[in-house]
Amino acid sequence: MRGRWMALVAVLPLHAASLMAQNRTPTADDAAARARATETQMTDAERIRLTHGIMALPLGKETIPYDAVLGAGYIQGVERLGVPALRETDASLGVTWVGGARKDGATALPSGMAMGATWSPELMRSGGAAIAGEAHAKGFNVLLAGGMNLVRDPRGGRVFEYLGEDPLHSGLLAGAAVDGIQSRNVISTVKHFALNSTETGRHFHDAVISDPALRMSDLLAFQIAIEKGRPGSVMCAYNKVNGAQACGSDYLLNQVLKRDWGYPGFVMSDWGAVGALDFALKGLDQQSGEQLDSEIFLGDRLLAAAKHDKRYRARLSDMNRRILHAVYAVGLDRNPAKPGPTNLTAGIAAAQEIAEKGIVLLRNRNGALPLAASARRIAVIGGYADSGVLSGGGSSQAQGENGPAVTVPATGEGPLAPMLAQNYHRSSPLKAIQARVPKADVRYRDGRYVTDAVIAAKQADVAIIFATQWMTEGLDQPDLSLPGGQDALIAAVAAANPNTIVVLETGGPVAMPWLDRTAAVIEAWYPGARGGEAIAGVLFGDVNPSGRLPVTFPASVDQLPRPALPGAETIEPDFGGRGRPGDTLTIDYNIEGADVGYRWFAREKKEPLFPFGYGLSYTSFARSGLTVEGGIAPSASFTIRNIGKRAGADVGQVYMVATPAGSTQRLVGFARVELKPGEQQAARVAIDPRLLAEWTPAGWRIAPGTYRFALGASATDLGPEVSVSFAERLWK
Repeated sequence: MRGRWMALVAVLPLHAASLMAQNRTPTADDAAARARATETQMTDAERIRLTHGIMALPLGKETIPYDAVLGAGYIQGVERLGVPALRETDASLGVTWVGGARKDGATALPSGMAMGATWSPELMRSGGAAIAGEAHAKGFNVLLAGGMNLVRDPRGGRVFEYLGEDPLHSGLLAGAAVDGIQSRNVISTVKHFALNSTETGRHFHDAVISDPALRMSDLLAFQIAIEKGRPGSVMCAYNKVNGAQACGSDYLLNQVLKRDWGYPGFVMSDWGAVGALDFALKGLDQQSGEQLDSEIFLGDRLLAAAKHDKRYRARLSDMNRRILHAVYAVGLDRNPAKPGPTNLTAGIAAAQEIAEKGIVLLRNRNGALPLAASARRIAVIGGYADSGVLSGGGSSQAQGENGPAVTVPATGEGPLAPMLAQNYHRSSPLKAIQARVPKADVRYRDGRYVTDAVIAAKQADVAIIFATQWMTEGLDQPDLSLPGGQDALIAAVAAANPNTIVVLETGGPVAMPWLDRTAAVIEAWYPGARGGEAIAGVLFGDVNPSGRLPVTFPASVDQLPRPALPGAETIEPDFGGRGRPGDTLTIDYNIEGADVGYRWFAREKKEPLFPFGYGLSYTSFARSGLTVEGGIAPSASFTIRNIGKRAGADVGQVYMVATPAGSTQRLVGFARVELKPGEQQAARVAIDPRLLAEWTPAGWRIAPGTYRFALGASATDLGPEVSVSFAERLWK
């Protein structure tokens, strides 16, 4: 052991060896110096080890390396120089189950939408640290986390993985999650860079948008997350952006990410997203899941090109230095990941807290909730509530040691079929409800027959319907309805019992034609490993709901920038998303441009079903005292007071509502505060100047003049406006 340690020290600069001896966290300069020192000692054969890798699953005839862990990916290391192999696992919501290939179990965090609904960077950080700890204990040192594409279309299949529709909100939360993950010496990605907003034809659809609009929306979200979280890697997307594949986009990878933002880490491809050798020249540093590509481009072919083309030679060196920078900056070598006992305690606690604080109370007529513990007859209907809570499909699927409580198999066959099964976590809302009211008559109906459900509802004091909408990577939703006739079921039950409570387990927004007939509605999203307990806690008042919507809920698809789902009539649904020969699809995002979500609704003066930032509580709050300071480092201050009789949490939201050019709407700051009855708290939030600016060919520009701001409970519930003058400012 000592001999190996001394050999490692010998190939490092003296300051790097000193850092390891001191166990000091390296700086960016330290990591860059070590990366240069190591790369200069690598042979060419060693250089192409780090630039490509396999999907570490038994998909075909490939041999899984002895030191790999079954999971998303494996990149061979350079043992001679102490460079560890990269062992990769999905994803943002926990160490994934990979269709049961591993039987070790992991904590399933609630969905990205649930996380976004907490509006809490602190929770994101603790959740990220918890799942990274589990990943590290399983032998993984790269977590393919940081899913953060803005929700431009609520029907997108991966909406449930993402955090919301606003660049500041998504950027701060994603950055906090990355920071938590990397605190455990596990590299995190942010993904999918960029505009992976829908799944139909995901390998070839072309997202078209102007440079200013993209810089002020989706790219700004990534920029904030990268600044806050310093991810070791950025994962590029499958789709095209303005005609170029995202993983081969010189504009996205070289111009924006590496030149304009000065990003020092590496770009890895999404699995099967590499189409040519020259993607290396366009900024791609690592080919992932190479079995899913037509050939291995960034291996021997890259080396052959480097031997006669100085552009490829320079890139090969740079690619390795960027990968090594991530390894050293995050400390993969200081605290090597190796399989061992996995402690799920921290993860389970984080999962329940996120679920509880992410549940959004949407409707509460006449104080129907919380339910009284004295309730005598309760009908629980639908949603497999007797067994568990729904989870999203695809590569983000995490499950406990014993696997799902219920699996609804996918149609079709093949190695990826398990990723498309509908799985329910082992956390039964019915059992959690029964535990809270042991003396009540709680009866369950599965909801398959409306007549049966109506009879049960008529005989109960309160009817609780669990309605589900399953989403998965690879497939978009055709509309915003609840599938399987659930809208009709809810309407019939609500007609039979006016005390009908709807619990939604959905990937994102849904339409609610039955809303006015219900007593209460809560949005529980996909609530994770302790979802049943969290839902019951909110229903009975053990938990005061404090979630706020991270996305706008449209009244119908007619309110969307593109009422018809792009490609729905021309592209055959396909998980792989490669389409048939000749398939093309262009999505025009210039319709809304930078005005994503609530900003589109404000611009078009449309009234949503529920606005961005909305959420009710079992207590009441007063928001006051908004002041905004201008200058180079603008900020906003305000006070929130709990004027109700219960402890609770509120999210103060500061919006810019006008610029010198006219009316607009942008979230410029927010703060979540926990308050006891009668307690008040002052909050101060920094305002990122980019949120006040427009992107121009010369860079960011704040126009001189008067800007107006308002403090609100949501994007449509705003208080008095305050005005502040800003001088002109221009910067890159």
